[in-house]
Amino acid sequence: MVAIPASERVAQIMRETADEVIMPRYQTLGEGDIREKTGPKDLVTIADLEAERRMTPLLQDLLPGSTVIGEEAASDDPEVFRLLDSGDPVWIVDPVDGTSNFAKGGRHFCVMVGLVVGGEAVLGVILDPLGKRWISAERGGGAWRQSYDGGAAERLSVLAPAPVEEMRGALNFRFLDSPLKEAMRGRANDALGDHFRLGCAGHEYLHMVTGEAHFAMYIKKMPWDHVPGCLIHSEAGGHQARFDGQPYRAHDMTGGILAAPDQESWQALHRVLFAG
Repeated sequence: MVAIPASERVAQIMRETADEVIMPRYQTLGEGDIREKTGPKDLVTIADLEAERRMTPLLQDLLPGSTVIGEEAASDDPEVFRLLDSGDPVWIVDPVDGTSNFAKGGRHFCVMVGLVVGGEAVLGVILDPLGKRWISAERGGGAWRQSYDGGAAERLSVLAPAPVEEMRGALNFRFLDSPLKEAMRGRANDALGDHFRLGCAGHEYLHMVTGEAHFAMYIKKMPWDHVPGCLIHSEAGGHQARFDGQPYRAHDMTGGILAAPDQESWQALHRVLFAG
């Protein structure tokens, strides 16, 4: 049986990494500190690279026998995704989620770490360096918010269900093909309440467990974007599933994700967005 490290110890590694590597680069990046990966909307900065390099050995030391799938390492070697099928403990690391925002000096970026054991997420932490806070969950232990000031942790819960026209949430249509993209956007504009896109999945999950949003929808679902957030959202009482209704698993990178306060809300949102 794997002895899961406490989320506080993981958050400490993330916070120290943010303090030492990420925040000194915030709004100070030079021209040579940013490059494109697959295109102008897919960026990597020196902060991403240095943060991932720092956290990788520290997380492995925290749980001997574990391996790491980091966003930047996976970009160079997609074969690392096979680790998710090994049954061994695997850390999932997004060193700077919302890199485009970070590169522009924007507000919405964070650090995300999840732990998968036997294909199941068992721990998740999302750190908001500018907000000096983090949210976390260990499977079966609820979802919690902690501030840098060291005060008592606050238990989190999703917003109460509401009619779809009163819900507020994050929608990302970027990876949909036309004409589905235009049709779905039109249905959302007609039937849903306020919807937005922050360009940072971590902050969108933060919104859903801190009373700022009811729902979120994603087409692309790389594990570093969703393993921590889905576990935290579930432990806060929320419901998320693939577009076909099947549960989300870390190794499953197709089929989208829709997250809502509960299953009934999920079904109501699904009917609106997918026209039935």
